Amino acid sequence: MWITSYNGNKQLRRTTQGWNLCVQWKDGSTSWETLANLKSSHLIQTAEYAIQKNIDSEPAFRWWVPHVLNERKRAISVVKTRYLKRNQKFGNEIPRTVEEALLIDKETNTTYWADAIEKEMQNNLVAFQLLEPGEKAPPGYTFIKCHMNFEVKMDFTRKARFVTGGHMTDPPVIMTYSSVVSRDSVRIGFILAALNDLELVAADIGNAHLQENTKEKIYAIAGPEFGEFQGRTMIIVRALYGLKSSGAAWHERFANTLYDMNFKPSYADPNVWMRAAVTPNGFKYYEYIFVYVDDLLILSHQTKAIVKSAITHLSTEGR
Repeated sequence: MWITSYNGNKQLRRTTQGWNLCVQWKDGSTSWETLANLKSSHLIQTAEYAIQKNIDSEPAFRWWVPHVLNERKRAISVVKTRYLKRNQKFGNEIPRTVEEALLIDKETNTTYWADAIEKEMQNNLVAFQLLEPGEKAPPGYTFIKCHMNFEVKMDFTRKARFVTGGHMTDPPVIMTYSSVVSRDSVRIGFILAALNDLELVAADIGNAHLQENTKEKIYAIAGPEFGEFQGRTMIIVRALYGLKSSGAAWHERFANTLYDMNFKPSYADPNVWMRAAVTPNGFKYYEYIFVYVDDLLILSHQTKAIVKSAITHLSTEGR
């Protein structure tokens, strides 16, 4: 919930408790809120409103508005500077748009970025329901923008990541994040592995969020990365990176997978999963899986079997 506008001619009043503003919220409701609370929770909107309504010269705003707007300007300037400076890595130029990536390929007579974009979009095709040309999104769906993030890996391969503008949607009422294993738990895990002569295997689940359907009603317009489908309306049906509910959706999906594999979360750290096991010589111990979103650390005498079992469960679970 956030401020969208202020209501009526008597938008500012003073009470025994201080200055108050009449606020209209996004759901259409209105309420009188203390200026002190608004300065803490919606400082930019409050300062901009004071400028818009020419009340920034009032005693309640006179000293505060210039300070807030200067701080905002300074923060934006710092972010822009950092963004503009990060245009190369390992001597390779990093594009900011699909058009710029393809232009770099053309200038260098290569297809590195084009191949990275094609690979990413092949993996993401399952995330969209493409509507017919000219067809509009159903009522109740929210429009969001999408873009590509580009990166150069340590081995100089190019990486493209299709990301949604989750900031354009309202926060869902459900949990929106995926908790991660703590560093202390990982350190203890290394000690347990050394004491019990366990194998250590690190694994990454590729395109993890795409394993689960999204819980949000959203759509986007296909960009140049979609080739011949550019300009078409797309309903987003899978939990793409950037959506507010994607982390929680994946966390729930993978937790169900681990339960099916008879793993149980630790009471001390819910992202440490454990299962009783026995070695071929009869030694009883616990196998562990440490979960950091889509990165895993597996401790067992049969790590390969656990990886294969996880792949099987993820691929056969109903959506």
